[in-house]
Amino acid sequence: MGADASLKQEVLDLLPQKEPFRFIDEIISLDDEQIVGAYRFREDEYFYRGHFPGNPITPGVILIEAMAQTGVVAFGIYLLSRQKNIRPGQMKLPMSLFSLADGVEFKSVVLPGERVIIKGKKIYFRRNIIRANVSMERESGEIICFGDLSGVGVDK
Repeated sequence: MGADASLKQEVLDLLPQKEPFRFIDEIISLDDEQIVGAYRFREDEYFYRGHFPGNPITPGVILIEAMAQTGVVAFGIYLLSRQKNIRPGQMKLPMSLFSLADGVEFKSVVLPGERVIIKGKKIYFRRNIIRANVSMERESGEIICFGDLSGVGVDK
């Protein structure tokens, strides 16, 4: 059974990343095996001024960060709450650290104003470590990039 709207919002509210470094607008679907989120890269994002003037494209490291925020951080918050059998907002969260990007491949670029869909499928979640196969695609379904990402929660 998937998460309801209020549970999805609780997970979003707990993300440690905030403006201007938060790259997830909404969680579309969420269950014990996968997460689907979305983000629209605004035309006024700070990094477009220098990457590249006159021909802005979203930096690959930002695409990886967006995939990690959805497929590792948000998904990990949800899975940790399920493991503890409590609502996400009732948890004292460990600090979430993105720890590995493996086999990331880029197939296309993301332009200012584009909305992307990010899908994460759990490979495993144990001992506060999550590993997920994460992909980013256009709303048309065209794959932009993908890879296996990992993160770990550590006590503060």
